[in-house]
Amino acid sequence: MQHQKILILDFGSQVTQLIARRVREAHVYCEVHPCDVSSDWVREYAADGTLKGVILSGSHASVYEVDDKAPDAVYELGVPVLGICYGMQTMAQQLGGKVEAGHTREFGYAEVRARGHTELLKDIADFTTPEGHGMLKVWMSHGDKVTELPPGFRLMASTDACPIAGMADEARHFYAVQFHPEVTHTVQGKALLERFVLGICGAQPDWVMRDHIEEAVQKIREQVGDEEVILGLSGGVDSSVAAALIHRAIGDQLTCVFVDHGLLRLNEGDMVMDMFEGKLHAKVIRVDASDLFLGKLAGVSEPEQKRKIIGGLFVDVFKAEAAKLKAGTGGHKGATFLAQGTIYPDVIESGGAKSKKAVTIKSHHNVGGLPEQLGLKLLEPLRDLFKDEVRELGVALGLPHDMVYRHPFPGPGLGVRILGEVKKEYADLLRRADAIFIEELRNFVDGETGKTWYDLTSQAFTVFLPVKSVGVMGDGRTYDYVVALRAVQTSDFMTADWAELPYALLKKVSSRIINEVRGINRVTYDVSSKPPATIEWE
Repeated sequence: MQHQKILILDFGSQVTQLIARRVREAHVYCEVHPCDVSSDWVREYAADGTLKGVILSGSHASVYEVDDKAPDAVYELGVPVLGICYGMQTMAQQLGGKVEAGHTREFGYAEVRARGHTELLKDIADFTTPEGHGMLKVWMSHGDKVTELPPGFRLMASTDACPIAGMADEARHFYAVQFHPEVTHTVQGKALLERFVLGICGAQPDWVMRDHIEEAVQKIREQVGDEEVILGLSGGVDSSVAAALIHRAIGDQLTCVFVDHGLLRLNEGDMVMDMFEGKLHAKVIRVDASDLFLGKLAGVSEPEQKRKIIGGLFVDVFKAEAAKLKAGTGGHKGATFLAQGTIYPDVIESGGAKSKKAVTIKSHHNVGGLPEQLGLKLLEPLRDLFKDEVRELGVALGLPHDMVYRHPFPGPGLGVRILGEVKKEYADLLRRADAIFIEELRNFVDGETGKTWYDLTSQAFTVFLPVKSVGVMGDGRTYDYVVALRAVQTSDFMTADWAELPYALLKKVSSRIINEVRGINRVTYDVSSKPPATIEWE
């Protein structure tokens, strides 16, 4: 099935991905490409008639200092264009307006007056002033301002600090806003972007995960034919959904390799096997490599070194297993494909890194270079999807909701949750303490929302501190280890902060850990904010 699409040109903002996510949430397919593509590329991209509109993203830069601009073809295709922040400034400058450095930079909450009753903002407002002006509560993030409208444009929005906060040329369906509708702080941002892609662009909302299964299955079958596929199964959401999807498409032609490094959560390895071997009836090779990993980590306390050891060993163990499968030992004819759970943010970030346009590149755990090293072809069935879409797809494939929507637990696992040297004793204590924390988060219901605190947090885990503290058990003193609890709430990746868990919940968790896990006698709660503190402890 051919989907209608929206093209998003990326000028290097760390929130460009959010624009794409909001468009996808409106069930419209979109792609992010670097801003420096050529006009010929744009015309070719639009040639099949499926392109319904273009969005120009924000940037960290100033239009009068860099030459990053939209290819001229964008304004010549006859499709609607929406500029956001820098996207508005480059549109203004390219079409004959003027951009200048502002006397005051504007970062954070603002109230914008909608003007001119344009198609984009018509009937979209958060409140009305006594004078009858429709107002929007938005998020601003800019230092420069459009000071002169290009010919054909009229004023669409304004604030006291930013007189031209939005502009529109309704004849050509060109719109631009200085604020960020893609972030959740802009209350009507979703409505505004939906108005643009569904209303003004007229794109069909046909990007639906339930329907996508059939498309993806067909694609996998066409690509693989009767050949065999190896997948490195980590137990995380992406590799799990990739495994379920590929298995749906080709059944026993898929073999999963699950490297159990001994740094998983409590019973996590058994759960992975039960799901994929027991319920999906997929072929899974479980490699118990815990002694190998713990042996290599002995005496190492530097966090980054630990990560590298864990990542490198995973690759080594996986390569050894993959080589056996490729060679066709044990009744196999020999695998020719390596499958990876690469998702769309990884693709965007890799593209950004190559084009040097992205300023913030988050690390992702794809095993780069492996296909070439093993002489295998690459199969990436999730590469068009965002995380929330992967989860939707997983549920539609029949994976348990709790498995698909569980908190992320990074590849290095408990290895980076143990401060200093990783020892088996520490990992075993931490595993049990962590399981109690997660269990109580699932049990504790918030009276206001009716949700559990597990659902109200996006990531929660326990950290092992290899220091002994004094505690009192009955009449005796004990000298045992300390653990820290960490829980994070987030809306989008830019707004993570520590979760204000109820004291009653913290009290219950700490009492259970101290009473049930012999070897731990003190529990602390981490209240470090992000930024500046990272989500992970290391």
